[in-house]
Amino acid sequence: MRITALLVAITLVFSFTAAHAGDVGAAQSVIRAQEQAFVRDDAAAAYFHAAPAVKEIFPAPDIFMSMVRNGYAPVYRHKSFEFGESKSDGTWIAQRVHIVDANGEAWVALYTLEQQGDGSYKITGCSLLKAGQSV
Repeated sequence: MRITALLVAITLVFSFTAAHAGDVGAAQSVIRAQEQAFVRDDAAAAYFHAAPAVKEIFPAPDIFMSMVRNGYAPVYRHKSFEFGESKSDGTWIAQRVHIVDANGEAWVALYTLEQQGDGSYKITGCSLLKAGQSV
């Protein structure tokens, strides 16, 4: 009986971990897809990955893309873009990305994503901080 209970507990722990890892992987796929859309200057594809609240602030793909070009240059154009630590809290995921911009300067981007009603993840925000600076 104890062995069965232990096996059930282990299965539940691994199921939770796998679901979490799957959610983080899905969130990273969304971030990567948006990053690649920026590389291609594909405003519609980049905008697709923005959460509804972001779309309320920037009501068209070209307006959104202009904001990214002007306010998020390291995200828009970079030499490297590598995933770091992630955290999950229910339907929210926070994902760090280590970026080296076009000028060779290091940045840390903190993306936040929220799971939508259809199960997909959309990007709710991105905060940039020059590497080595503190909040």
